[in-house]
Amino acid sequence: MQALSKLHSCLIPLPYSNVDTDQIIPARFLKVTDKSGLADGLFSSWRYTLEGKPDPHFPLNRENARGCSILVAGDNFGSGSSREHAPWALLGWGIRSVISTSIADIFRSNSLKNGLLPIVVDADFHARLFDLANAWFNVSADQINGGDKLSKYGVVISVAEQTITLPDGTVTCFDLDAFSKSCFLQGVDVLGYLLKHQNEISAYEENIRASTKES
Repeated sequence: MQALSKLHSCLIPLPYSNVDTDQIIPARFLKVTDKSGLADGLFSSWRYTLEGKPDPHFPLNRENARGCSILVAGDNFGSGSSREHAPWALLGWGIRSVISTSIADIFRSNSLKNGLLPIVVDADFHARLFDLANAWFNVSADQINGGDKLSKYGVVISVAEQTITLPDGTVTCFDLDAFSKSCFLQGVDVLGYLLKHQNEISAYEENIRASTKES
């Protein structure tokens, strides 16, 4: 799991509510046993035309989305069946954080375990994020690579401070449990966290065996 302390990125708008995990990564892509190639299946029913060509109107296919790592989604993102492939696909494409007004519990849990940061904000701040994302997506192709794009359209997410900062300096806080926060900052998943404490675990188990023998 890649460590995540701070993100500074422009935003990709996905203005759809009730996006479920089958829309994020359709079931036909779940046959794989590893994460390779899942990015190609991300939102595939929307990203590609019936002829299999990228739909130029879908946000992730726009030039403005290139290099962006934050997705602003509609309400109730990630509902439906539990599948770790959903955060895997988002991460594989390059998304490190999803922001919404509500995120389904199982998707949130799977995301936290795999290094995708799910953030819930209130409706007013969410609307400001969409305004900023839409403003960025209205920037013409010849202006996209301008050096000041982040200062004008980028937001800063700080995991350590649990804040999102807008270009005008507006700051809002978000909730993140202490264990998940520690894992993001250290770049370890649950298994990695346990392995880092392997010596303490082994010592505890040895003490248990010793006390059992004595009794």
